[in-house]
Order: sequence, then C-alpha cells, then structure tokens
Amino acid sequence: MADGEFLRMVDEAMRGDRRGARPGCARWLAAWLFALLLPAGVVAHGTEPAVQQVASGWQFRLAPGSPWAKAHPQALGWHAARVPGTVQTDLLAAHLMPDPYYRDNEAKVQWVGLADWEYRTTLQVDAAMLRHAHVDLVFDGLDTFADVRLDGRRILAADNMFRRWRVPVRTILHPGANTLVVTLHSPIARLQPWLQKQPYALPGEFDSAFGDEPKGRQTANYVRKAAYQYGWDWGPRLVAEGIWQPVRLEGWDALRLADFHIAQPQVDAQAARLQAQFELRSDRAGKALLRVAWTAPDGSRQQAEQEVALRRGVNAVMVPIRIEHPQRWWPAGYGRQNLYRFHGEVVVDGDTVASADRETGLRSVELRRRKDRWGRGFEFVVNGVPIFAKGADLIPLDSFPNRVTPERIRQLLQSARDANMNMLRIWGGGYYQDDAFYATADRLGLMIWQDFMFGGAVPPYDKAFRDNTRQEAIEQVKRLRDHPSIVLWCGNNEVQTGWESWPDRKQLRQAIGPAETAKVEQGMRELFDRTLRDVANTYEPSVPYWASSPSTDDEGPANVPGDGDYHFWDVWSGSAPIEKYLDVTPRFQSEYGLQSMPVMATIDGFTVSADRSPDSKVMRAHQKFANGDGNDRLLFYIRGYYGEPKDFASFVYLSQVMQAEGIQLAAEHLRASRPHSMGSLYWQLNDVWPGASWASIDYYGRWKALQYHARRFYAPVRVVAIRKDGRTQVSLVSDRTAPFDAQLRVRVLGMDGTPVWQHEQAVSVAALASTAAGDYTDAQLLHGADPRRSVAVFELLDHGKSISRHLLYFGKAKDLDLPDPGLRATLSADGRSVTVSAQRLAREVWIDFGDRDAQLSDNAFDLLPGESRTLQVTSSADADTLRQALQVRSLYGATKPVTETRP
Repeated sequence: MADGEFLRMVDEAMRGDRRGARPGCARWLAAWLFALLLPAGVVAHGTEPAVQQVASGWQFRLAPGSPWAKAHPQALGWHAARVPGTVQTDLLAAHLMPDPYYRDNEAKVQWVGLADWEYRTTLQVDAAMLRHAHVDLVFDGLDTFADVRLDGRRILAADNMFRRWRVPVRTILHPGANTLVVTLHSPIARLQPWLQKQPYALPGEFDSAFGDEPKGRQTANYVRKAAYQYGWDWGPRLVAEGIWQPVRLEGWDALRLADFHIAQPQVDAQAARLQAQFELRSDRAGKALLRVAWTAPDGSRQQAEQEVALRRGVNAVMVPIRIEHPQRWWPAGYGRQNLYRFHGEVVVDGDTVASADRETGLRSVELRRRKDRWGRGFEFVVNGVPIFAKGADLIPLDSFPNRVTPERIRQLLQSARDANMNMLRIWGGGYYQDDAFYATADRLGLMIWQDFMFGGAVPPYDKAFRDNTRQEAIEQVKRLRDHPSIVLWCGNNEVQTGWESWPDRKQLRQAIGPAETAKVEQGMRELFDRTLRDVANTYEPSVPYWASSPSTDDEGPANVPGDGDYHFWDVWSGSAPIEKYLDVTPRFQSEYGLQSMPVMATIDGFTVSADRSPDSKVMRAHQKFANGDGNDRLLFYIRGYYGEPKDFASFVYLSQVMQAEGIQLAAEHLRASRPHSMGSLYWQLNDVWPGASWASIDYYGRWKALQYHARRFYAPVRVVAIRKDGRTQVSLVSDRTAPFDAQLRVRVLGMDGTPVWQHEQAVSVAALASTAAGDYTDAQLLHGADPRRSVAVFELLDHGKSISRHLLYFGKAKDLDLPDPGLRATLSADGRSVTVSAQRLAREVWIDFGDRDAQLSDNAFDLLPGESRTLQVTSSADADTLRQALQVRSLYGATKPVTETRP
C-alpha cells in the first residue's frame, strides 16, 4: 500500500470519529492501521504520556438501600467529597458525623465502617487525550472492596488497599463528559457472613468493643487492609473506606515507561557499580536509545547511554553505570546524607518518548549475623561500618491517612532525628507510607526497617490471598526501592511468635487438629519465607529481607535473646518490675515499652473538666490497653516507684516520668552491652490519636518526657551508670568512628548540695563501642552518707567540658527524701528563652505553658543544688501570654504524703 493511500485511510477514520461514529471505534482503527503498517524495527511513538488528575468534582453518598438509611437519612443525598480521602473525613467535612477523637464519640461513628458508600465524578475528556493509542484509568489506592463503573460499565473490582489498579479505558471513553462511579463496600459487612460459615476463624488481634463482630471471629485477617483501623491497644476502631490515593487518566502511545530504578549491585569507597533499569511496555518490536544523566551531591554531572532492542510486551532493559569514588549516603551521625539525582530518557528516532527522575543515595547494606560467644549476632552494617540502631517503632500518624500532610511527616521525623535516633521501624499493622515520608527519612539519615503489612494476625493460607499479596509486595518494593533509608524488608510483625506462644493460637491448634494446623503453618511459611522473600530478593537484592519480627528468620523459634531480634514485654504487659530490663540482653531489641498519658494540653483538647480522672468513662475510652484497665496498670507502676499521685495533673506528669526513666534504663543497658546487643527500638515513637499509649510524642506532635530523655540517652557519646543489687557499673558509650581521650569525674553530694566524695580519672573512649570505666559498691560511692538524701553524678569531660552527665539515685523515688528544690522559672523579655534554677536538688523538672503551644529546647531534666539552665522557647504566642501561662514542677510535691508509723 502506498503511503498516500495509508494516510487517506487514517484521515477517513479520524473524520468518521468526528462525525459521531461509535465512540473510540474510528480512532482505534486509525491507531491499528498506523501500527500495522509501520516498517519492522521501528517503535511507534508520539509525545510523552499525558496525565490528567481526577481530583475535582467528586461527590459521595450512603449507598441506596442501605440498612443505615433510616438512622442517617441525610447521608443518602449527594455531598461534596475530597479525593484522596475517606468516607469518615468527608462526613466530618459535611457535618454528618461527630469528631471521633473527642470524648467518647468513637462509639457513635461505628456505623460508617459497616455501611456501603458511593462516590462519583465526571471525567471531562478532550480529543487530545483520545488521540493517544492507550488511555488508562489509574487508581493509586482504593480502600478496600471497590467496584468501579465508567458510564455504567463495570471496569474494576478491587480488593487490596495496598495495590495500584490500572484499567485500559480507551475504548470506553468518549469526548466530553464521562461518568465515573466507585462503590465502596464495608469489609466487615462483606466478609462476616462468609466467616460465620467457616468451620473456624483464624486468630486475629483485638476483638471489637462495639459488638459489630463476634468475639474471636475477626474479618481483618482475611482482607488486605490496614489492620490498625479495626482497633488496637493504642488506637480507636475506625474502619475507613475511601479512595485514599490519587486517581488519574494516563494517555500514552506505543511505549510506556512503567518503572525506572537505580540498582546498586556494588557500592564501596572506590566505585559504585550501578544499573539504571528501565521497565518498558511496547506495542511493537524495535530499537530505542536509553539515556541516563545524573547530578552528584557536589553538583558535578555525568551521563551514559545504551541502545537496546525491544520486543512487543514487557521489556526489562538497563544502562550500566560506574561512578568513581562515590559520595556515599550515611545514616545520621556517621556522615553526610548524600543524594544523587538521576534522569532517565527513552529516545526513539531522535524523539524523547518517555522520561523519569529518581533521587537516591549510594550505599551498601548488610544484616550481619555472625556466631559469637553470646549466640548469633544481629547488626546492621552500612558502608562497612557496624551501626548500633537507636530509635523507635512507628505506627500510622492518623486513623485517616489523607489527613497526614508532608509537614506533619517532616515534623515527626525531624523530632526523631533531634532525639539522636538513626532508625525507625515501620510496624506491619498500618500501611506503607507515602513517598514524602521516605524522601524525608533519606535527607535526615533515618534508617527504615520496613515491615510488610501484617500486624500479628494469622493470614489465610489459600493461593489467591498469597498471589494478591505478592502483587502488592512487588508494587510496594518497586515504588520504594530507590530510597537509601530503607535498610530492611521484614515479612510481618509478631505472626510467628504469636503462633508459637499466644494462648488463643495454642487453643486453635488443639481445636483444629494436626492436619489443619500443618496447612496453616505451611501457609505462613509459603507467604513469609518464600513469597515475600522472593519479591524482596528479586526486586531489591541489595537490601536484606527478614521473615518476621521477632524471629530468627524462620531458622528456629522466634523471640529468643541469643539470635535474631527480640520483643520484650515482661515489663508492662507482664507487670514485671522495671529492673527486669536488666535481666535480658538480646542481640537486637526491636520492641519494648511503657505507657504514659499525653501532655495535659492534649488531654484538655478531647475532654471536659468532669472527664479528667483516670477512671472516668472518657479517659477509659482513650485508654485502649486492656479495654480501659490500662490506667490501673499505669497507677501500678507509678505507685510502685513514685507514690500516690496527689491529683490528675500529677498522675499525667508521673506517668510520663515513669515511662521516661524506665525506657532510659532499658536503652542504656542495651547501649552499654554493645556489641552483645546492637539495637534499641522502643515502642513507640508516635500516636494515631490523642490518648494513653507507649508513644514518646503525642498525636499533636508534643514531646512527652520520654522524647526529651531519648535525646540524652541516644546521644552519640553517653556515660552510663547502671545500679543493680547495690553495685553500679559505669560504661562509656560512643558512636563516634574514632577513639578519643577524656576525663571521667565521679561526684557524690547531698541533695542540699553538701559534697560527699569526688574522684577523677583519665579514660580512653573507644570508637563504635562501649567501654567499661568503673564498678562501685554503694558503700564505695556513699562513704557513709545517707542514701535517701544523696545523689551520684557521673560526668564525661572532653578538655574540661562536660559532654555527658548521668545522675544516679540510691533507691526508688518514693523511698528518697527529696527536698523542696526551691524551683524558679523566669521568661526572658522577648519570650524566646526561659531560665530555671533550683536551690536544692530538683528531679524531673517539667516546664510547660498550659494550653499555649511552645516548644522547649529541653525538658524533663534534673538540676543539681544551685544549678540553673536557660532553655530556648519557640512559640507563636507573645511573651506576656507565655509569661502568664508558664508553669514549672518537679517530683517534689507530685505525690500525696505518706504517713509512717514508726515503732
């Protein structure tokens, strides 16, 4: 056929489309003719892909025929909606639902997650979009069971919150207005009837407190959805539904760049051997030129290119790259967070038909597990340097992910970095974080331990569930693998240890018998030891995979101190004394924790004055541990170590002091035990809502006492003094990569300032190590002084300057004779600093400004007799307002006096 005849046929087809022929038919014919008649070896191409966001004009309503219509008739009408978003946040915006975080409103909104909902919008599609050979409708996330219809035609049935859904719609769309409808089904209402017919239910996590699911028959196990939304022992039950990630139309022609990745097969100080990997979807075989340009952290630029032959379908092609003496990425405290910017292009016949950008850091990561005298080690090695992991576990930032802004992410991660953390573990019962989270972690040098989203419940063993999860994992690993902060992929949280040791799992095994038990266990091995491991090793082989936390990587029993990572909950969950932390030294402690209340300003925000007592209905509603009885556990520890709180505000304050001092003891024990132990991740960094929890930062970003303590006990250099059974061992802990000489000064003085004893010695502080520096009996320290009225001060001096200080007491706080410290706090004229002083010893000094938000450079610290400190204050409030609100307190006077009967 002559070129002129071909062009005439194309023109006729296009004019036929314009005359109103069947929508898409003529254009499809034109595209088919064009592709059919191209010379062999040439890839058809047009402009780069066109992207049209589908973010405006959305409306939502309660699905017609809903059993909830009578109780909530206003929800049957169409109301404005936001996408990305959730039904709950749209109901809040429409004033059709009370704030579930206020008082006990959580119970009033449970119906939302039990109902079905409809969303709709109009897609305005122009001729330019329809001129592309392909047009895809892309949902980055649907939560969770969703039917999608376009102009009445069903195009998608989604069933996984964590997957992206791409649907070809070129032949369905027509120019002008197209109606898109998304029906969201309640995961509970959909699955519970099916579950009731099953011979048994797999063990889940926390039973509903609201009666919407029978006890012991939870549906959360059976759906790929964020488990925490079904309720946890730190958060509410708010089962969200929604179009929770962006929606868009993508128009493309004969070639689409599906993925662009900078693989790092080998990185060391001499050279980085990389691969710029392109995943291309091509309609035809042919040739293409791959071009990669990159900019180094110092601004220098280089590029490389490679000609490749493409086949029809999916093509995995790459450009090899070598960078001499790379500027490597380092964790916080070990070097700079250097990032390279890569730009990839696909060129056909001299035209760029697709492009993508990636920012990544070049580094090597190893999970080193060597046998030694303590068992088998567990340590992260980055760029050849063993890193003691200092950090916490991270839960979702909100019950509704769309409310989490990049600014909130930045503030939270900056708070972790400010507390000298270098690792966060993203717990498996939530969701994979947005790109902004990992990009921020990259820049701050925070290593990320990334769980796959399994939070303790036993998963189904059927192949369909496993295949669904495999696709989820592929998409998430490919999305996140260019972030240098991710140093571990972990299969789950507590699935293995739960199966081995939790009572309900043991009861299930007895009930279902050996044959069915074997199927459940085989299903877990297939999922966590094979499927997810295979995905991680295939798509990001430079980052290690770990089967479960805690575990020995499926090589033996979980949660053993001599091998793998360890979760320690004898303290708190088992009501063991806090000193029990000193009795176990795991290779890597990835969970341990003590609860506390949030700060009073946060409590004031969700309560009224009548609610402010530990046993009130509202405070119990915001205490999820043991169905509200967790406040009794808080009082158990407070009374055991500090005494009876004199009022509610003192209860709140003492809960934070107890948490901070308890976690400090555990963390410093772990750091002092290096290299026996190589990690301390306490539970948990943040909150999902305002309430009692194990967090060190509350829902509104306010630092609790623990976060301030963490900044000190996670400092790069720390003098640690741990007293046990009347003996105190002193260790010098250093994360510095070079040794240094210093002075260790030991003082003992009375709480009124009277000197008792002092000793000073030269010490050598080893690099990346804990160095033993002293072992004292109480008698050697006290020299006859009263232990109830004395304090020991251990200081590390570098050229005469104190770089670390540790105060040690000879008994529980409630047994000490703490004097009135004579505290005084003075705000500067400009309100930007506050100076606090003490005439006598002041323990756990706490400064706040009531309901006026103000960030302090330090807090929750001890002052020696006659000592003063000036702290920086950051606040939007003016100086006069802050001055009137300024409050200062310490342990003295926080408890009721004890009347002693002496013989």
